[in-house]
Amino acid sequence: MSDESLFREVDEEVRQEQFKKLWERYGNIVVALAFVVVAAVGGWKFWQYWQVTQSEAAAETYFAAVRLATSGKTDEALARFATVDHEGFGQVSRMRQANLLAKQGKGDEAVKLYDSIAADASADPTLRDAARIRAGYVLADTLKPDELLARVGMFDKEENPWRHAAREIMAIAAWRTADYALADRYVNAIIGDPEAVGSIRQRAQTLAQLITPQLGQK
Repeated sequence: MSDESLFREVDEEVRQEQFKKLWERYGNIVVALAFVVVAAVGGWKFWQYWQVTQSEAAAETYFAAVRLATSGKTDEALARFATVDHEGFGQVSRMRQANLLAKQGKGDEAVKLYDSIAADASADPTLRDAARIRAGYVLADTLKPDELLARVGMFDKEENPWRHAAREIMAIAAWRTADYALADRYVNAIIGDPEAVGSIRQRAQTLAQLITPQLGQK
């Protein structure tokens, strides 16, 4: 055996001896770490699977409720929407519940639900704004303009996508309370806005025709 071969063999034995000592000292820690990694990966995969199954179940319940609502089974739809317990579908379900309650003439219940959505910091900001506007439409038949202003006034700003709806809500309340000058101001703000959608613009034009004769009597 050459000197070089002898040195390699001795070196290999030394490394093995060092590895043996290291394993005896740290082997349990290595095994424990490996177990933790495997458990963590398994836990993560299980959590992902659970999230998917929860989302699928929520989606199935939500769309079943939508079908019930579409077919006119409102009470059954309301009950089904109320069972959706999911971060995403749950928020939309609450919105659909409030919409159905409003259509049933249960304004107080609808507004309470809309307000709960608007106050939910975890809800999507757009959904929260939509809830405020929806509540405003429901309350336009009962609240005074200044009370509604506290609810939807923040939307009456240029470039705010909800400004047309907010102005319509204020115009309705002003017309109802015979504040024709205020109603006229809001309907003209809608009509004069080139970005006002067709349906809101048409309603504003109709209301303007009713307001004009009243203004002439002042």
